[in-house]
Amino acid sequence: MSLVPRHTVPHQGPEIELRRVTANGVELNVAITGEGPAVLLLHGFPHTWRLWTDVLGPLAERHRVIAPDLRGLGASTRPADGYDAGTLAADAEALLNALGETSAAVIGIDAGTPPAFLLAMRRPDLVRRLVVMESLLGRLPGAEGFLAGGAPWWFGFHSVPGLAETVLTGHEAQYIDWFLDSGTLGQGLRPEIRDAFVSAYTGRAALHCAFSYYRALPTSARQVQDAADSRRLTVPTMAIGAHPVGRALEQQLRPLADDLVGHIIEDCGHIIPLHRPEPLLCLLKPFLTA
Repeated sequence: MSLVPRHTVPHQGPEIELRRVTANGVELNVAITGEGPAVLLLHGFPHTWRLWTDVLGPLAERHRVIAPDLRGLGASTRPADGYDAGTLAADAEALLNALGETSAAVIGIDAGTPPAFLLAMRRPDLVRRLVVMESLLGRLPGAEGFLAGGAPWWFGFHSVPGLAETVLTGHEAQYIDWFLDSGTLGQGLRPEIRDAFVSAYTGRAALHCAFSYYRALPTSARQVQDAADSRRLTVPTMAIGAHPVGRALEQQLRPLADDLVGHIIEDCGHIIPLHRPEPLLCLLKPFLTA
């Protein structure tokens, strides 16, 4: 494992350093800022580490904040495989080890939630606190209401090998914009954040890696189920919902968790850290420092 300083990013508040960190056989692009107990942030689709732009500074006042681009996404390398939640959890564990962290709070949203959950289940000695948002954990009971009409349409579209990247290449901006607009309830994102996301998901290779997450969902679901069948979630955990997931994730966790609190952020879309960063911080700050 290795880490190499790369450069800093202009940002209001504490300086953000981008590093290339080799962990679990992949080279991750990682934004790091602040000092103190570590907080690891795991984004989802169609995002990069910049999903956390509006919460990095406030969290860095008391924490060392670590926000990687997940494997295959953003500026991280694009391996041929390893897009299941178990491998992503191993990436996160190796990243913390490479950065010299022996304990961290882990926050996951969307595709970052299953690996965050698995890391907490596998390494409760490493994960100090767990926060999960706007996702489901495989086929665990509790999400029946949310899934009553079936899974969201794009899950099937993304899961067919080769289809989505063939159809979408050349039209990435329009497609990504749909997710960004719906994820902020029509408000959209600041142009610089929107442009960064579109750029990160432009090109057939970038799309292929993104859709590999969906194609690995059956494997990820088995990994989640195996973990739930073999142990309890002992790490203090907070589940945060908005639109559209609501309390479905909390309901999945309730039978498994020894210490769980759930919250809903009202009038908030799926992209919580960019749509409603202030109420999110009001929940995160006391929970992370408790």
